[in-house]
Amino acid sequence: MSSITLIDNRTGKSYEFPILNPTMGPDVIDVRSLYKETGMFTYDPGFTSTASCSSAITYIDGDKGELRYRGYDICDLATKKSYLDVAYLLLTSKLPNEKERAEFDIELRKRSFVHEGLKRLFDAFPDKAHPMAMMSSAVSALSTFYFEHLNVSSDEEAQVMARRIIAKIPTLAAFTHRRMFGIPYIYPDIERPFTENFLYMMRAYPGENLEIRDVEIRALDTIFTLHADHEQNASTSTVRAVASTGAHPYAALSAGINALWGRAHGGANESVIAQLEMIGSVENVDAFIARAKDPHDDFKLMGFGHRVYKNFDPRSKILKKLLDELKDDLGIDSNLLKIAQKIEEIALNDSYFIERKLYPNIDFYSGLILTALKIPQSMFTIIFVIGRCVGWIAQWIELKDDPEMKIARPRQRYMGEEAKTL
Repeated sequence: MSSITLIDNRTGKSYEFPILNPTMGPDVIDVRSLYKETGMFTYDPGFTSTASCSSAITYIDGDKGELRYRGYDICDLATKKSYLDVAYLLLTSKLPNEKERAEFDIELRKRSFVHEGLKRLFDAFPDKAHPMAMMSSAVSALSTFYFEHLNVSSDEEAQVMARRIIAKIPTLAAFTHRRMFGIPYIYPDIERPFTENFLYMMRAYPGENLEIRDVEIRALDTIFTLHADHEQNASTSTVRAVASTGAHPYAALSAGINALWGRAHGGANESVIAQLEMIGSVENVDAFIARAKDPHDDFKLMGFGHRVYKNFDPRSKILKKLLDELKDDLGIDSNLLKIAQKIEEIALNDSYFIERKLYPNIDFYSGLILTALKIPQSMFTIIFVIGRCVGWIAQWIELKDDPEMKIARPRQRYMGEEAKTL
């Protein structure tokens, strides 16, 4: 096994730490014994250089702009497979055959109904409650209906738990939308598959045999797929941290939803559309670009750059292509699209953005598609929740089965007052 030597330049003493090799990506230095051997911690705000776990679910190469689920390239999955195929892959480590796909689909349809008591929970929320607040509360409340999932011990029990929450998340999401607008709740239609069923529950009225266009289903299904997992991001790390305490898996998911709510994370696509609307017209783009480049102006151009990707976000390339293909069929807002295209054109050719690797990310395009699907901006992050739920659950299952799992407990660099006496 390879190792790395750390030399304390204060004392000249050397310490050796093993280097662990992944199947893909950078090697990692195993510093688990660092404090025991040296009496020191590492200092890494934001965990930018720290691997918190070993995982076999998602691989990202930010320099190459590469994203893979269980080894499969995201472009292949998003263009050749459905979201349910991807969900099955993340949960079981393999793509389903025809029989497995059909059984998985039927199981999710049957599990999509929620306990009637949850309707009373939604009724208790004020009219202006944010959908993410309602969603996190409802998912946490699910743990009271399925308390047995607190002690999931077998793979079979874990799969039942996973399928249950994945099936119910779209129903809860649709309920948040309908509660926000004060319109009657719509139950799942067992005749409709996953993505179509969600759009039906969002749009339909009691007794209405609503038709959902295939182009709309394809667009939203692709967005779900692109959001299904993204390695150890803030919300996934939150799910893992809460799960490491032994909390109910649905409580861990509720915590992940709250983490996703932040504008720097899942709320970014909502901010992109709000900013495009604020810019107002193509004629105003140059002025806002100038503001974004001005070091003395706090204005930031939303939808550009990414914490991990230092090249194109591969998900944004897929959505850009989808947007170009479907913009007429979906009825994309022409004014917003023109503003977005002008910003994109400038950013891709301006040295300021190129040198800083500020390429369009997934949020820049997803908001335009969601707007065309007549999904309110306040529901954009809820769409993210639906797609990401399967990734969170897959990460929870992996954590549960990890023999090296420990309760999450980062250390700190204390900078307060020195010891005092009374």
